[in-house]
Amino acid sequence: MATIFHLALASDWEAAQGEGAYTISTRGRTLAEEGFIHASRADQWPAVRERFYADVTEPLLLLQIDTDLLDVPVVEEPAAPGGTETFPHLYGPLRVDAVVRALPLPEAGTTPDGPAPTPAAPGPTAPGPSFSRLFLQEMFANVLVAAVVLVCTVAGAAVGYTQGDTGGLVGAGVGLAVGVVAGVWLHARRSGASAG
Repeated sequence: MATIFHLALASDWEAAQGEGAYTISTRGRTLAEEGFIHASRADQWPAVRERFYADVTEPLLLLQIDTDLLDVPVVEEPAAPGGTETFPHLYGPLRVDAVVRALPLPEAGTTPDGPAPTPAAPGPTAPGPSFSRLFLQEMFANVLVAAVVLVCTVAGAAVGYTQGDTGGLVGAGVGLAVGVVAGVWLHARRSGASAG
């Protein structure tokens, strides 16, 4: 049994039990809006709670999900394009019977022994684009790079065929090499622009 976790408002989980499936992607976003349900591994959910649910005042649950009981794909994906840390994403509704435990969490900022020390508050941050938007941008960029490689290969083959019997193969090879170099350059340029 592989176990993943999802933070849920108690009211959303209660509604899901009546409907037979949970369809909230993350706080304030539905599965229909996001395209998948956000989940975490055991080492990840505390940081997710701190970052996205710290100000939640209503009861919060930690859903423990047995992935063997799921009937939808679970895909490990980076939280943001170019990121190195991946998170499990459920591509479909979460059946309530795949949740083996719904653990109530104490109010944020407390421990079982009382109030937790208050960390220094980070400065305000502007909300970024949604994961779906970033994912589509990254997919478009990758398709563009692949198209450049393909066009260079076809152009090289076309030029090569005018040079004789084996010229097409040689031209395709040269075109492929030029396309790969151009694709790597475009990818590096894009990565440098997004990092700066």
